Amino acid sequence: MKKIVVSVVFMMTALTTFAGGILTNTNQSVLFLKNPARDAAIGIDGVYSNPAGVAFMPEGFHIAFNWQYAHQTRTITSTDDMFRMGKKNEGKNIKKFEGIADAPFIPSVQAAYNKGNWSYQFNFSMPGGGGVCEFDNGLGSFERAVGSIAGLLKQNGFDVQGYDMDAFMRGRQYYFGFQLGAAYKINEHWSVYGGLRALYGDASYRARLSHINVVTSSGAVDFGEFLEGNINAINRQIGAGMVQMQNQLQAAAQSGQYTAEQLAAMQAQGEAQLATAEAGLQSLYKLHRYGNGVNLQSTQTGFGIAPIIGVDFKYGNFNFAVKYEFNTEMKMKNHSTLEEPLKIEGPMANFPGIANINKFENNTDVNEDTPAMLAVGAQWSPIPELRINAGYHHFYDKNASWYNDTQKLLDNGSNEYLGGVEWDANDKVNLSCGFQITRYGLTDAFMNDMSFVVNSYSVGGGISYKVTDKITLSAAYFQTNYGNYDKVEATDANGIVTKGDSFTRTNRVIGLGCQVDF
Repeated sequence: MKKIVVSVVFMMTALTTFAGGILTNTNQSVLFLKNPARDAAIGIDGVYSNPAGVAFMPEGFHIAFNWQYAHQTRTITSTDDMFRMGKKNEGKNIKKFEGIADAPFIPSVQAAYNKGNWSYQFNFSMPGGGGVCEFDNGLGSFERAVGSIAGLLKQNGFDVQGYDMDAFMRGRQYYFGFQLGAAYKINEHWSVYGGLRALYGDASYRARLSHINVVTSSGAVDFGEFLEGNINAINRQIGAGMVQMQNQLQAAAQSGQYTAEQLAAMQAQGEAQLATAEAGLQSLYKLHRYGNGVNLQSTQTGFGIAPIIGVDFKYGNFNFAVKYEFNTEMKMKNHSTLEEPLKIEGPMANFPGIANINKFENNTDVNEDTPAMLAVGAQWSPIPELRINAGYHHFYDKNASWYNDTQKLLDNGSNEYLGGVEWDANDKVNLSCGFQITRYGLTDAFMNDMSFVVNSYSVGGGISYKVTDKITLSAAYFQTNYGNYDKVEATDANGIVTKGDSFTRTNRVIGLGCQVDF
């Protein structure tokens, strides 16, 4: 009986790893796609990347409009001997789960008005999300949950040969950033910046486990019916147990071989055993609403605000810049179909994953901070037509606050290393290219198949064309190449993986931009 409770809870833990994680997207303009190392560049995109340096732009009004299209895939190759019991898995223990994410419209706007020593600036962008990711066949964590049901039932003597199921997962995330600030040019060498960024988050998640069957020697049986049949059987066992306990106590009392204290102890022991069985039965009754599968729908919204400061220093052919974005505290408000979280009393109360399920309880708040960021950049112009750029980013991930303190599972904050070059081919054409290397402090405990990142390097390049003295058009292509992260949870005596996941992704972006200077 207890094993049945455990197996149903396993099914629910498949939903405990939605969302959350590292929100550290520095791609805010098409000029970034052309050359990611923009931390010390002086241009209208500096409203985000180097706001202090915008003060050195000519007087007047400057505005840039950007459009990007991103296509991503997320692939998890899961290994689990439990998969062999899956009706659709052909006896194999390795299964690939792929999600496709399209973000067809990622806009951003940078604007600045320079007058005298002052530069008044505005930035709108999407520092995270921008699209929808769907896993048409669910995820390994979904399948493991259902496989655990079949495995545990089989281990406990039930006529269970395997399982069958359908699964689906869909996530949508949009994080809108609004930044206002001003830069002041102290002299020909120094400028400073101060501003605020407001972040609004809007996300939704749908997960479905349906058509769950337990495969028996006589064929597939609906899991809800199978569970109900066992509830009835356990009910009968409890009734028989009560009658048996009463008969045994009566016989013991009539034998005269036991003292009153011994009879009382025997009665207390029997009542405790029946109480444990009754508590397990009540848990099964509560869980029976999930017997026909899981259909969770949750939307989350949140808002946060944080200051940003920056400094720019110009000297000869060199330019140096530093920017610091403070941690953005944000709580995402749940609007969910989960009105009553799963709570089990007694020995199951500390079962792993129960607390995480509560993340989706309706009208609750979930911590989803954007970590603080330090950006340092340098630019050198050996000749007027050529600019060489370098940059470094550090994200203070471990100082942010995420659901269940998952940030503490990281080894360290994220680091990015950037480089690039820009060349003015003539008065109208600018060509540029660059790279970005991203390294996270990932650990096995942090990684899960619902929301993950992996180390990567990115390359980008593009062209800008000055149509008139006031209008410049840009086009760029940017590609991120990801490595693999292998999470091994179990191996056999020969060192062969019996349970684990391998994570990787792809990312390709194209962008168009238009800058207008008045």
